[in-house]
Order: sequence, then C-alpha cells, then structure tokens
Amino acid sequence: MTDTTSVITEKRGQAFWITINRPEKRNALNGEVIAGITRAYRDAHEDKDVRVIVLTGAGDKAFCAGADLQNSGAAFAMDHSKPNVDYADLLRLSQNATKPAIVRLNGVCMAGGMGLLCMTDMAVAADHVVFGLPEVKVGVFPMQVLSLLQRIAPPRLVNEWALTGEPFDARAAQAAGLLNYVVPAAELDAKVDWLIGRIVDKSPTAIRRGKYAMRAIASMSFDESIAYTESQIALLAMTEDAKEGLKAFSEKRKPVWTGR
Repeated sequence: MTDTTSVITEKRGQAFWITINRPEKRNALNGEVIAGITRAYRDAHEDKDVRVIVLTGAGDKAFCAGADLQNSGAAFAMDHSKPNVDYADLLRLSQNATKPAIVRLNGVCMAGGMGLLCMTDMAVAADHVVFGLPEVKVGVFPMQVLSLLQRIAPPRLVNEWALTGEPFDARAAQAAGLLNYVVPAAELDAKVDWLIGRIVDKSPTAIRRGKYAMRAIASMSFDESIAYTESQIALLAMTEDAKEGLKAFSEKRKPVWTGR
C-alpha cells in the first residue's frame, strides 16, 4: 500500500485500487489529489501484474464532490503560459489507458467527480449515491467534464444537468448510461469484486489491444473503422494469447494467459 495522504494506492491481487482520501472534505479535488490519481494510473500501467484499476473514495459519504471550493481562487486558477491544465491531462491519460478501469461509487459524485466517473470503463454505484453538475450554481460550467460526458449520456439529459445544476439519483444515472450496476451499499464491494473477477480471467492481450482499438475507431466513419478493425483482428489472431485461447477451447480447459 502507498499512502500519499490525499490518495492511497493498494494492490489487491491483480487489481490496483486508487482511493481519494479526503473524506472530511467529501473527497474534493485539489492539486495533490489530481497528481496522486495521475501518478497511480501510470504506476498501474507500469506494473505487468496489474490487470484492472479500481477508483473510489474513502468513507461512505462521498466518492468525489468536485473541486475543493474552500479556496476558490486555487480551484479554478491556471498558469496561462500553459495550454493545458492538470485535470484535463488526467482525463487525457485515462482515455489513452490500455488497462480497464472500474469506478466504485460509494457516495456523492458531483462536478469534477463526474469527470472521474466518465473517464473509467465501468461503474458500480451504491443505491444512495447522488449525482450532479452544480457548477452553474457558483458561476462556472462543467467544461472539461462535458468532453467525456457528452459521449456517454443522451444530449437532452446532459443539457438539463449542466444548465440547471440540479442533482439526480443513481437510478436516473443508470438509465442515462452512466452506470453498469446499482446495488445496496452493503453489496457494493461484492459487486466490484465480481466485476474484477470477470476481467482478470480474460486475455490481457485481447483487452489491451481491444481498448486501444475502441479508442482509435471512436471518431472514425464506418468505412474507416471497418478497414482498421479488419486489420486488427488479423494481427490479434497472431498473438500468443489468441493461439492459447483457441487451443484451450478445443481442449476443453481454461486458458493460461501470458499476455503476449
């Protein structure tokens, strides 16, 4: 386990857990939290034993309530000599990741926390979790969050959430496509563990190349996408994992993945 005060990382088997550790501040984002999550994502990808990333918050009240507004000047300040900001860079990093990520939503998910939700591949939430984009209530707008959110949720709902700033519950979030599962709080860890188990027994190579391909074709036309993917399936079939998977299937046994 690695504890950097604001972000805790821990390997649990083949899962790399990242926990925002500011429960007294509703796990609000500050520079240290963003840097900690960024560093943890990189560490997870450098560790060959890690198969899946789990992102969550400490405590049971909040996953992440967005930017820490106690020092509002710092929350929205940026170095104007740089064309990018650290939070945006974290979202960029997540989208180029080739290891799957699950978000475990244990409590309130607001504003910048919604961006963390959207940057992962799968989401499991406790049924009491409340969501929202309240930025308009303090005179700003969920600019960076929209870059990912608009690709997941229906436009009419995104419009309502962003323009009114009103909260919505876990069932509404699931109906909008933001969540895979909504469960009672007592069953949250079991459902996350179940989902981890469905990932780590599959081919690391197929998942890695598959995530890369999904990212690559996201903005392609059909003709571009089909041309790209037909070449990718031919390459994937040449990997050791593909050969092992087909051999194990014919021999009626579980495959032994090498990740190659």
